[in-house]
Amino acid sequence: MAEHGPVLYVHPSSCLVDEKTEVEVKHLPADYKITLHALIRSEDGDDWESFGRYTSDSSGTVKVSRDKSLGGTCEGVEGMGLLWSMRPVPESKPGRRFRKNNVHTPVKVTFSVYEGHLARGFKHHIPLTSATAERWYLAPEVQSVEVTEGEIKGTLFIPPGSGPFPAVLDLWGGQGGRVEYRSALLASHGYVSLALEYIGMLTAEGNLHHVDNTYFETAFTFLQQHPKVRPDRVAVMGMAFGVSVTLGLTAYSEIVEPRCVVCASGCHIMPLKGSLADVYAALQQNVDKIRYDEKMRIIWRDLLLPVPDDPSKKVKMGEIKCPVLLIVGEDDQNWPASESAADMKKMMEKAGNSHLLTVLLYPGTGHLIEPPYSPHVRFSDFKLLEAKTKVVVLWGGETVPHSRAQEESWQKTLAFLEEHLYDNSREVTHRC
Repeated sequence: MAEHGPVLYVHPSSCLVDEKTEVEVKHLPADYKITLHALIRSEDGDDWESFGRYTSDSSGTVKVSRDKSLGGTCEGVEGMGLLWSMRPVPESKPGRRFRKNNVHTPVKVTFSVYEGHLARGFKHHIPLTSATAERWYLAPEVQSVEVTEGEIKGTLFIPPGSGPFPAVLDLWGGQGGRVEYRSALLASHGYVSLALEYIGMLTAEGNLHHVDNTYFETAFTFLQQHPKVRPDRVAVMGMAFGVSVTLGLTAYSEIVEPRCVVCASGCHIMPLKGSLADVYAALQQNVDKIRYDEKMRIIWRDLLLPVPDDPSKKVKMGEIKCPVLLIVGEDDQNWPASESAADMKKMMEKAGNSHLLTVLLYPGTGHLIEPPYSPHVRFSDFKLLEAKTKVVVLWGGETVPHSRAQEESWQKTLAFLEEHLYDNSREVTHRC
């Protein structure tokens, strides 16, 4: 060992979650075996970890973006593998999902170097050296504003600068509540973004309330009329249930006329000019199609299959007049995303507007397509809002292809938004 021991460099030590981090260990003996370990404590109090086994080169250096991991949670040359291959520590309760609720604090990652090639029991070993990195969804100076405009609820994220900026109405999926981290990240890339709460809304009496399409039209209008927003440059982004809403509004609403839309892990199957309540009703009619895997994890993808031939039971895709980006995991076990994408393409080809459609198909990729380098979760606990009970849902995907898809689809999403919402000159948002 070198006289002063090894030195661990993590660069940058603070950055956005979708930026790459270089991890390098120097001042090791030549041809020296080490294990690099990464650890995150989630806001739920769960520990997530990853590790890779490396051997130093002739200069006593290990560089993660250059050198092969010889085993661990990731193998081969994987520059960001220590992040995307994270999983709950072995003693964790099953069904954990990594999600950032408070975007005003960073995800703190502790990287540690251990002597030898280890496989488990890291907390029982003393590291040779450690370093901590901060990964943010929210860039410095991005504002977040609580929105209570009439009935709508959400959080508005505004990039620094005078503006006006393009905007995105961000609609998450069936878990409900307010999910802010994607909107925070979009604002960090120069878009005013509204993380809209719309599932799991309660009446004054405490009963579950399904919002109607007027609610989304009000939210879209609110964005358009904001002084920091260019009213002709507003997009809608939907995930899962949010896809049905996004496509329905884009096809039929006289108020919601987005410049472009991004749809991930969802489908177009909903009654003609229907609402969110109609999608729920369609699902409830098909509860006999629910399947379970060998570990009794719920598979919901068959609830809306087969794709109906009846045009009154799906969004009339020929009515859509703006560019559409579809992001599809071919191993989505939650929604029939791949079958739906194929039918949407067929409908748009027949209607003569297929030139507006871009489909990203990802084999081995499940339902939860998150921002880059997020841990892949194949299954997790899920709270049923109606029944107020908890189940375990199978989302699908295999870690390596799913992680590749998360990185590529996010890059292509940003490029798509840039192409359709910005012109050639734009004000650059200050990053971490």
